Amino acid sequence: MKRIKVLDTTLRDAHQSLWATRMTTAMMLPVAERMDRIGFDAIDLMGFVHFDVSVRYLKENPWERVRLMRQKITRTPLHANVRSKNLTGFDVVPTDTLLLWIELLVKNGVRNIRVFDALGDIDNLVPLLRHAKSLGANTIGALVYGHSPVHTDEFYAQRTRELIAQAQVDSVMIKDSCGLLTQDRIRTLVPAMKQVMGGVPLELHSHCLTGLAPLVYLEGVKLGVDQLHTSIAPLANGPAQPATQTIARNLRSMGYCVDLDDGLIDEVSTHFRRVAEQEGQPLGVPMEYDSFHFEHQVPGGMLTNFRSQLAQAGLKHKFDEVLRECARIRQELGWPIMVTPFAQFVGTQAVLNVVRGERYQVVPDEVKKYALGYYGKLLAPVEPNVLDRIVENGSQSIAPDPAPMSPAVPDLRRKYPNMSDEERLLRYSFAGTQVDEMLAAGPMQTEYHFQTPIEKLKSELAKRPKRRYISIQKGDTSVHLIA
Repeated sequence: MKRIKVLDTTLRDAHQSLWATRMTTAMMLPVAERMDRIGFDAIDLMGFVHFDVSVRYLKENPWERVRLMRQKITRTPLHANVRSKNLTGFDVVPTDTLLLWIELLVKNGVRNIRVFDALGDIDNLVPLLRHAKSLGANTIGALVYGHSPVHTDEFYAQRTRELIAQAQVDSVMIKDSCGLLTQDRIRTLVPAMKQVMGGVPLELHSHCLTGLAPLVYLEGVKLGVDQLHTSIAPLANGPAQPATQTIARNLRSMGYCVDLDDGLIDEVSTHFRRVAEQEGQPLGVPMEYDSFHFEHQVPGGMLTNFRSQLAQAGLKHKFDEVLRECARIRQELGWPIMVTPFAQFVGTQAVLNVVRGERYQVVPDEVKKYALGYYGKLLAPVEPNVLDRIVENGSQSIAPDPAPMSPAVPDLRRKYPNMSDEERLLRYSFAGTQVDEMLAAGPMQTEYHFQTPIEKLKSELAKRPKRRYISIQKGDTSVHLIA
């Protein structure tokens, strides 16, 4: 009986997808030890966006989160996601900052380092993966799945072969960030990759944006996928990953071994359901199939932002037009995959094109840098007439040919001589006073408190305008308060 390994995404991608990355460390810590005993092959904890949200919104030191979780999770490897060419922002950064970031992750107890590049540019991936392996980390080369004429089975097989040969990765991952994989495509993609992998394991990661991911997972396992990425319901489904509970049950019924502790999973599930109810966060529910998603391929979080931003600008009726424009721009730009940072580039350009009424009249710096190759080798050329518009209307301070970037770490250490590398990288990544504000917030909250009914009532009343009369009734009992 083949054992299928499971990587847990609840603490990283699940709340990133469903809760806009707003899960605090205090929400995680009460169940960390139980999650450690469930039997996961790894627990995914941090990506660059989690550092960003921790500093800017939660006012938590993200490095301290890693340390605290490592103290609680001792047997299961912690997992971190690293994006090539960028840190917490979308602009290109010197490679030495990424190498130092990886060093600090490993130093703080992260044992698995996954690196991805949205272009699948091996030259962007290999130096980071080799560095992580030299530090003793388990390395995962992630190939982002795209739905386009250039993202063929042959493309993924070749990139897989190169990752294994040049970086000696411990595993290869199909990263379907936009939930685009179908049962038909997985039947050709997985065999093409497995054919060149030898004994290297294959991981599968998808999102439920089209409702197909659970079926894709089961089909992938039949074809030789070794590890699946799931999240514990209620932080599953919707734009997140398939539910651990459902996938485990289905795999066992198919004759596979899934060595997870269902009782502990239920306890963790109950905890996060209570957190969601108290914090007013959504619960994941299955998505309906929508074929339009395969045209625009906009990730779930961006769809929500589009609706909100257009509504605020009085342009709610332009929503579908913006999505159609995303599909058109993606083709014109050589089929970039709609994953960070390129999803944001395409989305921003689409909004500008629709709102301005003239396409590429205004061009963000990042779009011009992408078109000129600053982020790596393009999979297909930008359409010539579009490239002309981008070069003409984009910032003239951007050189036509990207020059090699000078190392940044030596200057950082000179600029901040009495500071840890952790804080130096945060200050490099966040402008203005954001790091100072995070530090000024004081010690991180590490205990999560569930409110009693009376406390919840007081909390809700405090949010409302001052009232002169309040009536509370339950059954035959009623209480009337007059201010």
